[in-house]
Amino acid sequence: MTAQSAQPFTADNTAMLLIDHQVGTMGWVGSIAYDEMKANALALAKTAKAVGIPLVLTSSMEAYAQGPLLPELADIAPEEFAARVQRQGVVNAFDDKNFAEAVTATGRTNLIIAGVTNDVCTVFPTLAALANGHPVQVVADAGGSPSKIADDIAIRRMDKAGATITSTNQLLAELAGNWTTENGTKIIGILMELLPQN
Repeated sequence: MTAQSAQPFTADNTAMLLIDHQVGTMGWVGSIAYDEMKANALALAKTAKAVGIPLVLTSSMEAYAQGPLLPELADIAPEEFAARVQRQGVVNAFDDKNFAEAVTATGRTNLIIAGVTNDVCTVFPTLAALANGHPVQVVADAGGSPSKIADDIAIRRMDKAGATITSTNQLLAELAGNWTTENGTKIIGILMELLPQN
């Protein structure tokens, strides 16, 4: 764990960035099952809304093969969906002025980042955020890459640069802190939706 990421991430000090969870782009992922990746991404959005974490959404070239953002995001976070930053070909989301300004406007230093694909959409904003001094947690299973090796390489690169690599369940538990608190009670309901149902 780096000195940057030693401070716990909480609902009060964190912003959540969901990058390019688009119906076309998600179909290119082969390193994780589509339904699992989708459920994890939606759980992150639900958690942000439930506990008051600022949520920034962005997409890339929605009119092309990448397609629109997941329609469920419009149901979960209608205001954030309407305000999503629609990039036109900019690979690193932080190179888009509107996205960078939206993140700054959250007033939060700690950043949770999940994107599709990890090897393109996630890695470059993560490296940029780290270079700008943000502690970053990358939720690796709320995204994926076309191949497992591409995903592994991207995750190693982000880890080596100082990001904390985490999973959806692990992050939700960290944000809850205590299941008996108001936030913990809200988050555990979202977490239970992700667990296998017997």
